[in-house]
Amino acid sequence: MFTRSLNKSQSQSESFSKSRRHKGKSSFREHAVSKHRHERTARKPLTEEISSPNTLTSSVVTITVGRDQRLFAAHEEVLCLSPFFQSACRNQYMETTNKRISLPDEEPEIFSSVLEYLYKGDYYPRLMHNKRKNTWELEGGDGEEKESTIHHHSVDGELLKDTVIYCTAEKYGLEELKCVALRKQGLQSGIQCSTILSSARYAYAHTPDTDSKLRAHYLALIIRSRSTFKRSGTMQLEMMQGGSPLFFDLFVALANHIDDVVAASPRSVRTH
Repeated sequence: MFTRSLNKSQSQSESFSKSRRHKGKSSFREHAVSKHRHERTARKPLTEEISSPNTLTSSVVTITVGRDQRLFAAHEEVLCLSPFFQSACRNQYMETTNKRISLPDEEPEIFSSVLEYLYKGDYYPRLMHNKRKNTWELEGGDGEEKESTIHHHSVDGELLKDTVIYCTAEKYGLEELKCVALRKQGLQSGIQCSTILSSARYAYAHTPDTDSKLRAHYLALIIRSRSTFKRSGTMQLEMMQGGSPLFFDLFVALANHIDDVVAASPRSVRTH
């Protein structure tokens, strides 16, 4: 799965360093619109096709989410921007007239973010483009604390929220949302090793082997932070337990990294 994709542009977007807010910013949706405005034949971003919530005329679908069956409501035409929900709605109406979908394995907080994205083109905290510096940063970067992790029932522990959203977007067929989630995760910092490793395991368990973005993101992160991870008791325990292709991919990535370093270094002349 893993190839030599740890280039400078990728690591720049995936760096776990915080950015401060500056003037002259636009949201991810605004940036996407302006970027494609001059391209006549370019496909519109998914969320550009959504009308204002006040002008939506389709029927409302009720969604029950999680073990506690938390209720959500959404317009059918908004839900059907996702191939997953388009199929769910079509199959449901063949069996019953009750417009209700059940998602018992999803986390309500994650589904809420997905729904927010479908309506608004982003989810909180919004991704802002600093035009002056040509960088991305999270809304509310002036010392405002934002929860970057959630407690997930499947692991009975903390996972990075953006990782779970990425995997959920993979399931729902929302490619643009995957890009948003990955970019946001690259702006997080101060995450514990145990959370990174459990999130990496989750990513490997909920993405296809062909995924070259989220998986590579974790491999690059661990390699860049190797001085921390090599002293981590959690890392040692995780490697001893095994059970995930994560660690073989990590070995290949490290081998490639070493090869690149050796190739770029001048050959030393041995003296006797």
